[in-house]
Amino acid sequence: MYIRRVTRKNKDGSRVSYIQLAHNVWDPKAKYAKAKVIYSFGREDDLDMDVLERLAQSINRFLSPEEALKSKQKIRDTAEFLFRSVKQLGGIWLFDQLWKKLGMDTILEEIFKERKHEINLERAIFAMVANRALAPSSKLGMEEWISEDVYLPGLPSVHCHQLYRAMDELLDAQSLLEDRVFDNVSNLFNLEVDLLYFDTTSSYFEVAPNETPEDDDFRLQGYSKDKRPDLVQTVIGLAVTREGIPIKVWSWPGNTMDMNVIEEVKKDLMGWRLGRIIHVMDRGFSSEENLRILQRGAGHYIIGERMRAGKKDVEAALNKRGRFHAIRENLLVKESIVGDGEARKRYVIAYNPEEAERDRRQRKEIICAVEEQLENLKQLPNEAHHKRACALRVHKVYGKYIRQLKDGTLKLNKQAIRDEEKYDGKYLIRTSDDTLSLEDIALGYKQLLQVESAFRTLKSTLNIRPMYHRLERRIRAHIIINWLALLLVRLIENETGSSWDSVRREVQRLQVGHFTTKDGDLYRTTTPTAKQKEIFNKVGVNLPPEILEIKPKS
Repeated sequence: MYIRRVTRKNKDGSRVSYIQLAHNVWDPKAKYAKAKVIYSFGREDDLDMDVLERLAQSINRFLSPEEALKSKQKIRDTAEFLFRSVKQLGGIWLFDQLWKKLGMDTILEEIFKERKHEINLERAIFAMVANRALAPSSKLGMEEWISEDVYLPGLPSVHCHQLYRAMDELLDAQSLLEDRVFDNVSNLFNLEVDLLYFDTTSSYFEVAPNETPEDDDFRLQGYSKDKRPDLVQTVIGLAVTREGIPIKVWSWPGNTMDMNVIEEVKKDLMGWRLGRIIHVMDRGFSSEENLRILQRGAGHYIIGERMRAGKKDVEAALNKRGRFHAIRENLLVKESIVGDGEARKRYVIAYNPEEAERDRRQRKEIICAVEEQLENLKQLPNEAHHKRACALRVHKVYGKYIRQLKDGTLKLNKQAIRDEEKYDGKYLIRTSDDTLSLEDIALGYKQLLQVESAFRTLKSTLNIRPMYHRLERRIRAHIIINWLALLLVRLIENETGSSWDSVRREVQRLQVGHFTTKDGDLYRTTTPTAKQKEIFNKVGVNLPPEILEIKPKS
């Protein structure tokens, strides 16, 4: 039994086709099988396709899943139209379109136009940048990612050694690339660069047992901001705009102190001729030498000051009387000028009532714990201390609230409690610019969180750590690749108003199917959803076309 098409030619030359359900019946006289019509569905141009669909479904009810699958396979084989594979498209297409919108492809092609390689260096570098944002992996893992998981025009496949070659070339072009990227990004997105935020972090390495990192002059042990002092590391610096866009990256040996990088950072940024720049930095950079460096060339700074450092000027600023003024909800500020003439220093004390209440609540819990510990000691005057008493006295949290009397007993230090109370909910800021308002200073410093957010993205979303590279040039190139990925991620987040995680989940659902026929290959995208269209529209780039590519067979 089968469905057949019968065509009849009319007198006017037109043709009409009829669809019929038929089966073959043996004719003993004619000695061959003849078709017998069981049911006529009517003219093909008037055919109700729902009828055929219901018929097919009713037949499939009597077939096992295996038999139904074989049936479909026979139909596909007859039609010679095969569905070969599906790959992720949305994320890498969005990244690629923004990459080209920023002119990154043109910049790299110009930089590498004199260099001959077996692959397109620009495509290889873009692939590494996109990989950090979409599915962070090793360079070896990228071989399978490129060939099997994503659709990337211009780079259908790549080998690990080719990616390493591209990294080496990228490092040589770092300075020129950063200059061109900053010009293009700042002009295209109208970035405000009067305030630049700078901070450093560290990122550690996994070292093989047979390696000797002690002979390395770049992977070194130092103060670890990842709480991994047992591992060698590198120090990374970022300059970020008030919109959170990272415009420049630095990398230094792992034992580099924050105090020692300011002169290099200042020199590099002055080379961009940005005009009046106010550098915003955390308390780790507040040495007098660093502040003098930041003021060179008519530069200015907004910088945090350590309130417990014991500096006379800081104590004078904190103790100066004055009324706080509210500039935002839960943010009050007052100005404190210390000294005259060249010795004049402008401080701003910021106060957050909610933070103050939180500090008081936490300290109350600590004091209760200290009192309980002291009561359990059962001390006697002039008695030798036992281990519990010594451990309590040197405790990093409890110790500052404990004092030792002349007879050796430990007591609650009430003066220390009163001293801590004056710091509740406060932070101290110093600036060299007298023209800035108190609001600009306080909010400008508060936005230093933009750099901390960038570091979190580098470490959690882009998985910059741990690093496995050994050569310094590869380490530096790896950091540049992560910076470029962070740059694109931040631009997408700013334009869409959504986190990269949510954007990535949505756009990765846009995929491309690979179909083959006897005539060639066809690549067709899935139909974009309303959310996907909205994301591409906000970023200002085009969606992929419905038919992405056709490859006729030669």
